[in-house]
Formats: sequence, C-alpha cells, structure tokens
Amino acid sequence: MIQLENAFKYYKVEGHKKIVLNHVSATFETGCSYGLLGVNGAGKSTTLRMIAGTELPNSGRIRRTSRVSWPMGFAGGFHPMMSGRENVKLVARIYGQDPRKVLDFVEDFAEIGDYIDSPIRSYSSGMMARLAFGMSMAVEFDCYLIDEILAVGDARFASKCKHAFEKRRKNADLIVVSHSMATIMEYCDKGAVLVDGQMIMFDSVNDACETYNRLNR
Repeated sequence: MIQLENAFKYYKVEGHKKIVLNHVSATFETGCSYGLLGVNGAGKSTTLRMIAGTELPNSGRIRRTSRVSWPMGFAGGFHPMMSGRENVKLVARIYGQDPRKVLDFVEDFAEIGDYIDSPIRSYSSGMMARLAFGMSMAVEFDCYLIDEILAVGDARFASKCKHAFEKRRKNADLIVVSHSMATIMEYCDKGAVLVDGQMIMFDSVNDACETYNRLNR
C-alpha cells in the first residue's frame, strides 16, 4: 500500500509557485494497478518520482508498505563518472540484492558489450535506456512505476523488454503514467486524475479516463 498524507509539493517558477500537490491525501491499494492521468504540466512525473522516493514533498509524507520501484527506465540515479558495471553493482547493494546476480542479468539483458566497463557519460541515449531498463527488470518489486516507457530500442529489443515486463507484472502492481488511453486501459483497473493540485481517485479506470478526456478537450 502507498499512502500520501497531506502531501504538498511546489516549485518556484519565474517568481511564483507552481503547485503540483496541494495537501493531498490518497491511497494506492495493494492488489490494484492504477493509471495516473492529467493534462500536460499537471505534475504526473513529479508525483511518480515522489512515490518512488527519488523526490520529496515540501511537506506531508508518503508511506510505503510495499517494495516500490523507481520509475521504469529512469537513469537519473546513475553516476556519470562511474562505469555501467559499477553503477549496477551499487544499485544492487542499495536494494539489498546480490550484485553478481543482478550484474549478470543486466549484462545479458542490455546487450551493450564492453561498454559495461565504460563511464556512463560515454553512453549514447540508446545504450543508457537499455542499461536502465535492464536494471529495472533485474530487481523484483511489489509495485512498478511506469512513466510512458514500456519498451526501448529497436523492434527486436522492444519485444524483449515487453516480454520481461509481462513476466514481472504477473506478481506486481503498477502505477502507470501514459497519454495513451489504450495503455492505461490494458494495464490498469483503477485510476487517479491530477487536476489543479488535487488528486481524484477512481475505483474504475473507465471513469478516470472519461474524466481525463473531459479535462483534455
């Protein structure tokens, strides 16, 4: 279960506050997958990062009783001066995993060859995405956070990503950010809509999508 308790988040933009969450309390229940919807700029990605713990609210708190992933494919936590190998082993240790086992999985999955021993800063965007997605699949979580990315790379590698993701989601919940209503409907059974700093929770993903469509006209 993931609970937002009076969560307040804002950014200072050109001398004024851009409020993302305005003292929001909400619950994402275990055993359910949610679509997180909102018009451009509503704060969906920021909210996902807060749920992950990679960004903090200005006040209030977010409680997690389950093991929650970082946003799928997120490479922002990698150190650019460290090699891919060093980064993978570090993340594995942080999450209490066997570094050797995780590294073996990522090396095989990412298919970047000898670049695994090169600094992250030397990677192309495609190589970075492959490594990040492989890392996301290497650690098993109770809840996976998806921010648009369900697959990366060419058609063959994208198929590989989707297969790995389908295997993981059999035993995990999802919170999905996507502009594709087809994706939301496929993967989610409940929904949440961000609007004007508030989060409206829906027991039906259909109702969440209908509300989003009205806001997006």
